[in-house]
Amino acid sequence: MHRFVATAAFAVAAAVVPVTVTGGASAETTEPTARLLVATTVAPITSIVANIVGDRADVRGIVPEGTNSHTFEPRPSVAELLSEADVVYLNGLMLEEPTRQLAEEHLRDGAGLVELGDRTITEDEYIFDFSFPERDGKPNPHLWTDPLLAVRYAEIVAADMAERDPANADYYAANYDAFADVIDELDAAMREAFATVPVRKLITYHDAYAYFAADYDWEIVGAIQVSDFEDPTPREVADLIEQIRAEQVPAIFGSEVFPSPVLEQIGEEAGVEYVDVLRDDDLPGEPGDAEHSWLGLMVFDYVTMTEALGGDAGALRALDIRNVAPDEADYPQ
Repeated sequence: MHRFVATAAFAVAAAVVPVTVTGGASAETTEPTARLLVATTVAPITSIVANIVGDRADVRGIVPEGTNSHTFEPRPSVAELLSEADVVYLNGLMLEEPTRQLAEEHLRDGAGLVELGDRTITEDEYIFDFSFPERDGKPNPHLWTDPLLAVRYAEIVAADMAERDPANADYYAANYDAFADVIDELDAAMREAFATVPVRKLITYHDAYAYFAADYDWEIVGAIQVSDFEDPTPREVADLIEQIRAEQVPAIFGSEVFPSPVLEQIGEEAGVEYVDVLRDDDLPGEPGDAEHSWLGLMVFDYVTMTEALGGDAGALRALDIRNVAPDEADYPQ
């Protein structure tokens, strides 16, 4: 797997003190005079940030799990959190516009607003598709479902936190290295499992896997949720049924959070299995569980896809699902 190269500023900050990683990351550092308050948006990003930040800052999520992040309007109480935060990590790519606008209005001087997706890919790498047509100007924002891009999120957070909290720069660097190793393991297990899938074609409720598909040689055949988040027209439904039959996919995938009677109907009429448990930003398990994490989410989704499409997910099921640093994140419910 390709490992991103840290920025020069991060490399210098991270090299001050040797570190040792045993399970989680540990280092000879001194606590800053005051713990930083870190705000995040959707739960997968909160989890990635918590793996880097560990117990050296307080991490607070904003978007409740099970909420449509594309249409989420933050409660007034979020303004108070944003006014106290030292940094806000968003996905960006126009995913959380109301939250970004609220942050711009309430962030205090010196606080940071970091849009991870915008720092990870360039405009010529944007993907537009069924749910995110180019005419609307909003690219598909779901970079975190692709481990090769999620590792870049972690690198950006580690570098940014090192600048904001130099006393713990080596700690953030160690956690990044440990997290990148976890992603290497996940990447290898995904490729081993996917090699057993006879037909790597996806039809989903919501197209949250476009970047993943590009990097892991899958084809996105269709998505039932159109760009305005309304049900498709009867003509669109008929076209999708014809496409499913033509592509000969054995299963189509719905969302555990947003049940889709239309997609269930399509599965019945096309004569394929309808699997309605995929998640793109709702973590499995309960807060405090190892699987209630970005890694747990990735394993859950890709085991589900692999097995429903006739593959062997043994390599994924054998992964040690773990956080590399103490999980101090607060996930809103």
